[in-house]
Amino acid sequence: MKVSWNRIIGAILVGIVLLFVIIGVFYTPYDPNAMNGAAKSQAPSLLHWLGTDNFGRDLLSRVMEGSRTTFFVAIATVAIGGTIGTLVGALTGFYGGRIDQIIMRINDGITSFPSILLTLVIISVFGIGKYKIIWALGIVFIPSFVRVVRSEYMVQKEMDYVKTAKLMGASDVRILFLHILPNIRPILVSTITIGFNNAVLAEAGMSYLGLGVQPPDASLGRMLSEAQAYLFSAPWYAIAPGVMIVITVLGLSLVNEG
Repeated sequence: MKVSWNRIIGAILVGIVLLFVIIGVFYTPYDPNAMNGAAKSQAPSLLHWLGTDNFGRDLLSRVMEGSRTTFFVAIATVAIGGTIGTLVGALTGFYGGRIDQIIMRINDGITSFPSILLTLVIISVFGIGKYKIIWALGIVFIPSFVRVVRSEYMVQKEMDYVKTAKLMGASDVRILFLHILPNIRPILVSTITIGFNNAVLAEAGMSYLGLGVQPPDASLGRMLSEAQAYLFSAPWYAIAPGVMIVITVLGLSLVNEG
């Protein structure tokens, strides 16, 4: 059996990030939002391992909190887009017909817009904030899941095991979700991984622009935005959240490629 080093390295990187996030749920060295006027923009030290920001907040605690926020947004986004997209894709791919044509034309129309532009349009309706960006990104992610799942269901419904299940009297619901869905698991897992990867980048981008997580809450993108004015005077301010984003995206990409 050939060893997939991409998957191994990716799993290690993702494991490191997940460990960091899980620890941050239960423990942070300092209150992530606690300001200390006497410790502004301090370099990394034994007291503050990653240094402090311009408000004297501990960057290690902020990165732990920001990673948790970014992961929460990404998970919720993929959950919304994946659940709705999988359901719609399964129904249209299995039944086809005029409804399928109408839904896919709508789907094509949505995907014709750049995802960032569509997100900005949705945000302009819902407003800005953590939960608003979750719904905005979730809606944007639906078409990609619809297209992938629909194409898989169109192939699987012609397979012998589906025809056998129909002859044995299995209901459509049972065939849809107990017979076909497990058989498209590999492509679905890959799509979820890519979606999570894109959601991390999208959240970071939206928060960087000030449209996602709002201060004083921390997110990796928000921290990069706040660090922009201190790139030369306090470069450590941007390094920590930037490295965390890179490790997360690289790890997930390697896992998916493997």
